Amino acid sequence: MSVKQWFVSLFPSQRSRPRPPGPGRPLPVCFEADFASAKQWVEGRSWAYPDGGPVNPGDNKLDHLVTDPAFCREGVFRAERRPHGLWNTGLLTTEGSEEGFQVRTGDVLDVRVRLPEGTGAWPSVWTWRDGGNEVDVFEYHPDNPDLLELSNHVGGASHDYRDASLHPGAWVSVRTEFGARSVVWWVNDRRVFADGRGVGRGWEAYLIVNLSVSAGRYHPAPDRSRSALSFDVGRLRVHRP
Repeated sequence: MSVKQWFVSLFPSQRSRPRPPGPGRPLPVCFEADFASAKQWVEGRSWAYPDGGPVNPGDNKLDHLVTDPAFCREGVFRAERRPHGLWNTGLLTTEGSEEGFQVRTGDVLDVRVRLPEGTGAWPSVWTWRDGGNEVDVFEYHPDNPDLLELSNHVGGASHDYRDASLHPGAWVSVRTEFGARSVVWWVNDRRVFADGRGVGRGWEAYLIVNLSVSAGRYHPAPDRSRSALSFDVGRLRVHRP
């Protein structure tokens, strides 16, 4: 009997203890996004917006959510200028869908996106439930071209991550562990932030993927000459121990 076998025989719990999550140690996949699936996703409405949408001016957004599948169902999230100042925008959420998938404490979300080009674009992957439970996997604004905003609104923590690999048009991978005591982010397989706050043991939330448009208070609104914006989501998976 080897030393390792002897140790496991004395401490059986070591056999089933899950490995810590991280880019080199994948966990089983419990959710893989199919943006065309009506069972997984609902388009064009979210209770994260007042009365479920379609507008949210209080958050300094020019959004007018639409149910047109061309704005979100192909993994390309789009925004197009309307005649009177607002923009038609694409949003998908698991809230209200047939499957009603929710991320929960201990899950790890892995997403790969192409950052948008064009001032005013405001892409995000985030969570929401019952007026809160919000964790922003990332937010991005092209006027800060090398910066991702990472935020845990449940625990009250955030971090602005800067790197030369971040720029409009770049493909970026973000991996987020929703830990009870700490939410941890990796960007392009590099561990960049652990908030030391976490989401607590009983946390659950729906997923939201969308492209908002800035209204100009915190980030510049789109140039007058621009009529369309977009960002791509090439992969979105949730791993669960």
